[in-house]
Amino acid sequence: MKQLVVLLVGVILLGCGENMKTNAVDRAENIVTEVVHPWADKASYKNADEVLKNWVDARCGTGTPVHWVADGSVYEYPSGKKLFGMIGFDSSTVIWPDEVDGTVIHLTRKTFAYTDPKTGEVLTEYEGRPVTPIAYPYQMITYRLENERIYGDVEQGVGERIQVIKSKDGIPYRKMGNGYIYNAQVYLDFPLPSGKQYQAWENYDFFIQPENSVDEPHQMAWQRYGSLPPWAGMPNTKAIIQLHSWRVESHEEFPKKLLAWAKKNKPEWLNPPKDVAEVRAIQKGETGTGWGR
Repeated sequence: MKQLVVLLVGVILLGCGENMKTNAVDRAENIVTEVVHPWADKASYKNADEVLKNWVDARCGTGTPVHWVADGSVYEYPSGKKLFGMIGFDSSTVIWPDEVDGTVIHLTRKTFAYTDPKTGEVLTEYEGRPVTPIAYPYQMITYRLENERIYGDVEQGVGERIQVIKSKDGIPYRKMGNGYIYNAQVYLDFPLPSGKQYQAWENYDFFIQPENSVDEPHQMAWQRYGSLPPWAGMPNTKAIIQLHSWRVESHEEFPKKLLAWAKKNKPEWLNPPKDVAEVRAIQKGETGTGWGR
């Protein structure tokens, strides 16, 4: 749910009589009623820095679930050859705590499908091997503002593979004009059950503009450098993933092809976890089959 701000439009009154009545109506029609933020009465929100509020409101919404949809491509490195396309989305919500110094919790699910580089159709197999979409049944991210940076620790995984990825360097931000750029770099290096080491670099650039200032005030560009998934059959090949993403407020705003794929293959991902209790149940494997691991 996008915040509404009070928009006051100045009107130069010329003459009187009917002109004054007309201008008065014009002024009334151009005033947008302010909507109170659902977390406005919570001490944590009242006392939060404006930069943190701006980030959390944009990334996670203000109570009603929001979705960041994306499309892009996968390129072979260093040749630059396009190997696959990619579409996907995450569904997010947020919990602001009652306590002044409590933890802000971002609950999200995300899933991405690989597509044919020419036709754009979602791939279900590649050279005889089944193609597995990326699917996180949840990520729970806790935010805090320290030393002019936003830190977000990510908890993910199921059963014995639950892990917390600590935010070491934080998310720097920069004010540009009326908007903000938030940059999140993630350096991943951890062991896999197979004994191999998972290593990748990811970069997120969020471009957040004031509400109602542009048609789409929430945009993001994402890049990843790392190995290809096993089904690609290229274990020694590195690849670059490049995605563009933007926020939508409802399923009706999804790209049609993406929504059709999600409804058929990943319907659970169309909504975020409703609370921390649901996350804990997923971690214990109590939510049934069909979840990505």
